[in-house]
Amino acid sequence: MTHSSALKIVVIGGGIFGVSSAVHLARLGVETTIVNDGPVANGASSRSLAWLNSARKRSAAYHKLRMLGLDRYRTLAAGRDCGAWLRFDGGLTWDGDDASNQIPEIFRHEQAIGYETRLLAPGDIAAVTPGVDARAVSFQGAIFNAGEGWVDLPSLIDLLLKEFLALGGRVITDAGGADVTLANGRVSGVKTASGQAIAADSVVVATGPAVPSMAAKAGKRVGDGTTRALLVVTKPIQHPLRAVLNTPRVAIRPTPDGAFALDSAWSEDEVIVRDDGTYEAKPSTIAGLLDEASRVLDGNPTLVLKSYHTGPKPIPADGEPVIGQLTGIPGYHVIFSHSGATLGLVAGEFLAEEIVTGTPNPMLATFRPGRFDG
Repeated sequence: MTHSSALKIVVIGGGIFGVSSAVHLARLGVETTIVNDGPVANGASSRSLAWLNSARKRSAAYHKLRMLGLDRYRTLAAGRDCGAWLRFDGGLTWDGDDASNQIPEIFRHEQAIGYETRLLAPGDIAAVTPGVDARAVSFQGAIFNAGEGWVDLPSLIDLLLKEFLALGGRVITDAGGADVTLANGRVSGVKTASGQAIAADSVVVATGPAVPSMAAKAGKRVGDGTTRALLVVTKPIQHPLRAVLNTPRVAIRPTPDGAFALDSAWSEDEVIVRDDGTYEAKPSTIAGLLDEASRVLDGNPTLVLKSYHTGPKPIPADGEPVIGQLTGIPGYHVIFSHSGATLGLVAGEFLAEEIVTGTPNPMLATFRPGRFDG
């Protein structure tokens, strides 16, 4: 690659992956432009539970990358005052009381890989992490992972954008859809829906659930398992819960203003996708999610809806992140993953370094989009 100060790179997408990649490129001296279809943080980042973790089972490479992701957040927290929107108060998880319960097995697995973990009987939870109704916990117990936490992604994106702009970066919002342009088999730039053309040596496509369809326009396949997302946010409430909860019927995390953010698999399944491609959550689904959250919280408080966010949830077909250059198209880079919060900082860092140095990062070796070729 040419010297970084001579490079021009466009990042399509104003969520955590796009903004993280852009600020890391700017730190390396690259002239970088972010192009987003609407305002920043308007996509998947706005409807993510944003649980920071590497809990349960996954490939060794993915676990290692997630642990590096957690490390980058701790570095961020050590150098800035972000205690209101970035917390490491632990995570508590339990399974249903049926044949699918894996809690003892998961506890042994986490012990074996050195992931900080404790197996708690229902009656022992309050002394370790308050705010949980022990009656809701199955008799197999719950796992407490003290090193886990959560982040408010819009707050993080705002922080990174301020640095990006201070470094001379450019942001184009409300641009509508954008396409990558090619010339002689390699990237030449980006063209927005309004017809604006931006020349670039490389492009990073960080458009969440739209990554596979954009790659398809270039003749490349990125395996797509995207599903529906629903994040319900309550009004603020006085409550002692500080950990992230992952339970059979609801996941809960605190928010910076003292409210709770909620999601679950069953409620996402009930999201309606209209014929025009927009998403709708039924009032009964939202009410049911609020009720499920109340049942697992100490005191069973009445939770009141403040807002909800729904849309597509980006998930690669095999569940593993997709990070790097599309095979055979110089300058065309993608970043696509379900774990946008946990990997947000580290994935942007590693991809930016690869683009500028031209040297593949071995940490990303198993996550290349080329695994879907053929």
